[in-house]
Amino acid sequence: MKKPINFITVLFTVHNGVATLVLNRPDSLNSFNAQMHEEVKAAIREVRENSEIRCLLITGNGRGFCAGQDLNDRAVNDASARVDLGESVERNYNPLIRAISTLNVPVICAVNGVAAGAGANIAMACDIVFAARSASFIQSFAKIGLIPDSGGTWNLTRALGLPRAKALALLGEKLPAEQAETWGMIWRCVDDEALMEEANAVAEKLASQPTLALANIKRLLNASFANTLDHQLELEKETMRNLGYSKDYAEGVASFLEKRTPQFKGE
Repeated sequence: MKKPINFITVLFTVHNGVATLVLNRPDSLNSFNAQMHEEVKAAIREVRENSEIRCLLITGNGRGFCAGQDLNDRAVNDASARVDLGESVERNYNPLIRAISTLNVPVICAVNGVAAGAGANIAMACDIVFAARSASFIQSFAKIGLIPDSGGTWNLTRALGLPRAKALALLGEKLPAEQAETWGMIWRCVDDEALMEEANAVAEKLASQPTLALANIKRLLNASFANTLDHQLELEKETMRNLGYSKDYAEGVASFLEKRTPQFKGE
Protein backbone atom coordinates (compact mmCIF):
# COMPACT_ATOMS: atom_id res chain seq x y z
CA MET A 1 0.00 0.00 0.00
CA LYS A 2 1.08 3.58 -0.58
CA LYS A 3 2.04 5.35 2.62
CA PRO A 4 0.95 9.01 2.68
CA ILE A 5 2.93 11.78 4.33
CA ASN A 6 0.64 14.43 5.79
CA PHE A 7 0.83 17.59 3.71
CA ILE A 8 -1.83 20.12 2.71
CA THR A 9 -0.72 21.77 -0.54
CA VAL A 10 0.88 18.63 -1.96
CA LEU A 11 0.17 14.91 -1.90
CA PHE A 12 3.14 12.62 -1.36
CA THR A 13 3.16 8.83 -1.59
CA VAL A 14 5.76 6.10 -2.05
CA HIS A 15 5.05 2.81 -3.83
CA ASN A 16 7.37 0.27 -5.51
CA GLY A 17 10.34 2.59 -5.11
CA VAL A 18 8.55 5.51 -6.77
CA ALA A 19 7.73 8.69 -4.84
CA THR A 20 4.79 10.57 -6.36
CA LEU A 21 4.55 14.28 -5.61
CA VAL A 22 1.22 15.84 -6.60
CA LEU A 23 0.87 19.62 -6.51
CA ASN A 24 -2.45 20.04 -4.76
CA ARG A 25 -3.92 23.52 -5.01
CA PRO A 26 -6.28 22.80 -7.90
CA ASP A 27 -8.47 25.86 -7.33
CA SER A 28 -5.47 28.05 -8.18
CA LEU A 29 -4.09 25.76 -10.91
CA ASN A 30 -1.53 24.52 -8.37
CA SER A 31 0.26 27.86 -8.24
CA PHE A 32 2.96 28.19 -5.58
CA ASN A 33 2.38 30.00 -2.32
CA ALA A 34 4.73 30.08 0.66
CA GLN A 35 3.28 26.90 2.19
CA MET A 36 3.58 24.91 -1.03
CA HIS A 37 7.22 25.93 -1.38
CA GLU A 38 7.96 24.61 2.10
CA GLU A 39 6.05 21.36 1.56
CA VAL A 40 7.70 20.68 -1.81
CA LYS A 41 11.10 21.24 -0.17
CA ALA A 42 10.20 18.75 2.55
CA ALA A 43 9.01 16.17 0.03
CA ILE A 44 12.16 16.42 -2.07
CA ARG A 45 14.26 16.19 1.07
CA GLU A 46 12.46 12.92 1.86
CA VAL A 47 13.30 11.63 -1.63
CA ARG A 48 16.95 12.54 -1.18
CA GLU A 49 17.23 10.93 2.27
CA ASN A 50 15.09 7.81 1.82
CA SER A 51 17.18 5.08 0.19
CA GLU A 52 14.04 3.12 -0.68
CA ILE A 53 12.98 5.86 -3.11
CA ARG A 54 14.59 5.35 -6.50
CA CYS A 55 12.49 7.59 -8.75
CA LEU A 56 10.40 10.75 -8.29
CA LEU A 57 7.25 11.48 -10.30
CA ILE A 58 5.84 15.02 -10.20
CA THR A 59 2.35 15.91 -11.46
CA GLY A 60 -0.57 18.20 -10.64
CA ASN A 61 -4.08 17.74 -9.31
CA GLY A 62 -7.04 18.99 -11.32
CA ARG A 63 -7.05 20.67 -14.71
CA GLY A 64 -3.64 22.30 -14.47
CA PHE A 65 -0.10 21.18 -13.76
CA CYS A 66 1.17 24.44 -12.26
CA ALA A 67 0.46 28.10 -13.01
CA GLY A 68 3.74 29.21 -11.43
CA GLN A 69 3.72 31.77 -8.64
CA ASP A 70 0.47 32.62 -6.87
CA LEU A 71 0.38 36.38 -7.47
CA ASN A 72 -1.87 36.86 -4.45
CA ASP A 73 1.30 36.31 -2.43
CA ARG A 74 3.01 39.11 -4.35
CA ALA A 75 0.29 41.70 -4.84
CA VAL A 76 1.57 45.28 -5.06
CA ASN A 77 -1.21 47.58 -3.85
CA ASP A 78 0.87 50.75 -3.73
CA ALA A 79 2.40 52.01 -6.98
CA SER A 80 5.41 53.26 -5.03
CA ALA A 81 6.01 49.91 -3.31
CA ARG A 82 8.97 47.74 -4.18
CA VAL A 83 8.92 43.94 -4.11
CA ASP A 84 12.24 42.09 -3.98
CA LEU A 85 11.54 39.26 -6.40
CA GLY A 86 15.22 38.35 -6.44
CA GLU A 87 14.97 37.39 -2.78
CA SER A 88 11.93 35.20 -3.55
CA VAL A 89 13.77 33.49 -6.41
CA GLU A 90 16.86 32.98 -4.27
CA ARG A 91 14.88 31.54 -1.35
CA ASN A 92 12.43 29.33 -3.25
CA TYR A 93 12.76 28.75 -6.97
CA ASN A 94 16.53 28.51 -7.38
CA PRO A 95 16.87 25.87 -4.62
CA LEU A 96 13.97 23.92 -6.14
CA ILE A 97 15.51 23.81 -9.62
CA ARG A 98 18.91 22.88 -8.18
CA ALA A 99 17.32 20.14 -6.08
CA ILE A 100 15.51 18.61 -9.07
CA SER A 101 18.59 18.83 -11.29
CA THR A 102 20.95 17.27 -8.76
CA LEU A 103 18.60 14.74 -7.20
CA ASN A 104 20.28 11.34 -7.02
CA VAL A 105 17.31 9.60 -8.65
CA PRO A 106 15.53 10.22 -11.97
CA VAL A 107 12.74 12.80 -11.93
CA ILE A 108 9.75 12.29 -14.21
CA CYS A 109 7.18 15.02 -14.80
CA ALA A 110 3.63 14.28 -15.94
CA VAL A 111 2.17 17.57 -17.16
CA ASN A 112 -1.57 17.06 -16.86
CA GLY A 113 -2.67 20.54 -17.94
CA VAL A 114 -1.38 24.06 -18.37
CA ALA A 115 2.19 24.66 -17.18
CA ALA A 116 2.74 28.40 -17.02
CA GLY A 117 5.54 30.62 -15.78
CA ALA A 118 7.65 28.85 -13.18
CA GLY A 119 5.39 25.80 -13.63
CA ALA A 120 6.64 25.38 -17.20
CA ASN A 121 10.25 25.71 -16.12
CA ILE A 122 9.91 23.34 -13.18
CA ALA A 123 8.66 20.74 -15.67
CA MET A 124 11.62 21.44 -17.97
CA ALA A 125 14.04 20.92 -15.08
CA CYS A 126 12.88 17.31 -14.74
CA ASP A 127 14.71 14.48 -16.49
CA ILE A 128 11.83 13.01 -18.53
CA VAL A 129 8.67 14.97 -19.30
CA PHE A 130 5.37 13.45 -20.39
CA ALA A 131 2.50 15.78 -21.26
CA ALA A 132 -1.19 15.17 -21.81
CA ARG A 133 -2.37 16.06 -25.29
CA SER A 134 -4.53 18.84 -23.83
CA ALA A 135 -1.59 20.33 -21.88
CA SER A 136 0.33 23.43 -22.85
CA PHE A 137 3.40 25.44 -21.84
CA ILE A 138 3.41 29.22 -21.44
CA GLN A 139 6.35 31.48 -20.68
CA SER A 140 4.04 34.10 -19.22
CA PHE A 141 6.65 36.26 -17.47
CA ALA A 142 6.89 39.11 -19.99
CA LYS A 143 3.16 39.73 -19.66
CA ILE A 144 3.72 41.02 -16.11
CA GLY A 145 7.06 42.68 -16.75
CA LEU A 146 9.40 39.86 -15.76
CA ILE A 147 11.88 37.40 -17.23
CA PRO A 148 11.67 33.58 -17.25
CA ASP A 149 13.04 32.35 -13.93
CA SER A 150 13.34 28.85 -12.45
CA GLY A 151 16.02 28.03 -15.01
CA GLY A 152 13.87 29.14 -17.93
CA THR A 153 16.54 31.22 -19.65
CA TRP A 154 18.95 28.27 -19.35
CA ASN A 155 16.70 25.33 -20.26
CA LEU A 156 14.72 27.02 -23.04
CA THR A 157 17.74 27.77 -25.18
CA ARG A 158 19.22 24.32 -24.70
CA ALA A 159 15.99 22.50 -25.47
CA LEU A 160 14.78 24.66 -28.35
CA GLY A 161 17.62 26.80 -29.66
CA LEU A 162 17.85 30.57 -29.40
CA PRO A 163 15.25 31.63 -32.03
CA ARG A 164 12.38 29.58 -30.58
CA ALA A 165 13.39 30.34 -27.00
CA LYS A 166 13.36 34.07 -27.69
CA ALA A 167 9.98 33.96 -29.40
CA LEU A 168 8.33 31.97 -26.61
CA ALA A 169 9.78 34.21 -23.90
CA LEU A 170 9.09 37.52 -25.67
CA LEU A 171 5.60 36.72 -26.95
CA GLY A 172 4.36 34.61 -24.05
CA GLU A 173 2.29 32.52 -26.44
CA LYS A 174 0.86 29.12 -25.54
CA LEU A 175 2.85 26.14 -26.82
CA PRO A 176 0.62 23.06 -27.16
CA ALA A 177 2.02 19.76 -25.89
CA GLU A 178 2.09 18.20 -29.35
CA GLN A 179 4.22 21.09 -30.65
CA ALA A 180 6.46 20.86 -27.59
CA GLU A 181 7.13 17.21 -28.44
CA THR A 182 7.77 18.02 -32.11
CA TRP A 183 10.25 20.72 -31.11
CA GLY A 184 12.04 18.39 -28.68
CA MET A 185 11.14 20.31 -25.52
CA ILE A 186 9.52 17.28 -23.88
CA TRP A 187 9.95 13.53 -24.18
CA ARG A 188 6.43 12.49 -25.15
CA CYS A 189 2.90 13.79 -25.66
CA VAL A 190 0.24 11.19 -24.83
CA ASP A 191 -3.54 11.01 -24.73
CA ASP A 192 -4.92 12.54 -21.54
CA GLU A 193 -6.36 9.29 -20.22
CA ALA A 194 -3.02 7.48 -20.73
CA LEU A 195 -0.79 10.11 -19.09
CA MET A 196 -0.44 8.72 -15.59
CA GLU A 197 -0.35 5.09 -16.71
CA GLU A 198 2.58 5.78 -19.04
CA ALA A 199 4.40 8.02 -16.59
CA ASN A 200 3.99 5.52 -13.75
CA ALA A 201 5.18 2.64 -15.93
CA VAL A 202 8.38 4.49 -16.82
CA ALA A 203 8.87 5.58 -13.19
CA GLU A 204 8.60 2.00 -11.92
CA LYS A 205 10.95 0.82 -14.65
CA LEU A 206 13.56 3.41 -13.64
CA ALA A 207 13.10 2.53 -9.97
CA SER A 208 14.20 -1.04 -10.79
CA GLN A 209 17.36 0.08 -12.61
CA PRO A 210 20.92 0.71 -11.29
CA THR A 211 20.35 3.99 -9.44
CA LEU A 212 24.02 4.96 -9.12
CA ALA A 213 24.42 4.77 -12.88
CA LEU A 214 21.28 6.82 -13.50
CA ALA A 215 22.40 9.53 -11.07
CA ASN A 216 25.76 9.77 -12.82
CA ILE A 217 24.14 9.88 -16.26
CA LYS A 218 22.20 12.94 -15.07
CA ARG A 219 25.32 14.51 -13.59
CA LEU A 220 27.52 14.07 -16.65
CA LEU A 221 24.90 15.14 -19.19
CA ASN A 222 24.18 18.30 -17.20
CA ALA A 223 27.90 19.02 -16.85
CA SER A 224 28.56 18.58 -20.57
CA PHE A 225 27.23 22.05 -21.46
CA ALA A 226 30.05 23.75 -19.56
CA ASN A 227 32.90 21.31 -20.29
CA THR A 228 35.41 20.83 -23.06
CA LEU A 229 35.56 17.42 -24.72
CA ASP A 230 38.78 16.61 -22.86
CA HIS A 231 37.21 17.50 -19.51
CA GLN A 232 34.14 15.43 -20.29
CA LEU A 233 36.26 12.45 -21.31
CA GLU A 234 38.08 12.66 -17.97
CA LEU A 235 34.74 12.74 -16.12
CA GLU A 236 33.61 9.67 -18.05
CA LYS A 237 36.82 7.84 -17.17
CA GLU A 238 36.55 8.58 -13.45
CA THR A 239 32.85 7.79 -13.33
CA MET A 240 33.31 4.48 -15.14
CA ARG A 241 36.07 3.59 -12.68
CA ASN A 242 33.79 4.26 -9.71
CA LEU A 243 30.78 2.48 -11.19
CA GLY A 244 32.91 -0.51 -12.08
CA TYR A 245 33.35 -1.12 -8.36
CA SER A 246 29.60 -0.99 -7.67
CA LYS A 247 27.43 -3.94 -6.70
CA ASP A 248 24.97 -2.99 -9.44
CA TYR A 249 27.62 -3.42 -12.12
CA ALA A 250 28.54 -6.85 -10.77
CA GLU A 251 24.87 -7.80 -10.71
CA GLY A 252 24.30 -6.47 -14.22
CA VAL A 253 27.12 -8.55 -15.69
CA ALA A 254 26.19 -11.65 -13.68
CA SER A 255 22.54 -11.48 -14.69
CA PHE A 256 23.50 -11.03 -18.35
CA LEU A 257 25.78 -14.07 -18.31
CA GLU A 258 23.22 -16.11 -16.37
CA LYS A 259 20.37 -14.98 -18.66
CA ARG A 260 18.17 -13.77 -15.80
CA THR A 261 16.50 -10.53 -14.76
CA PRO A 262 18.89 -8.34 -12.75
CA GLN A 263 18.06 -7.34 -9.18
CA PHE A 264 19.64 -3.93 -8.79
CA LYS A 265 19.92 -2.38 -5.32
CA GLY A 266 21.25 1.06 -6.17
CA GLU A 267 24.59 0.24 -4.58
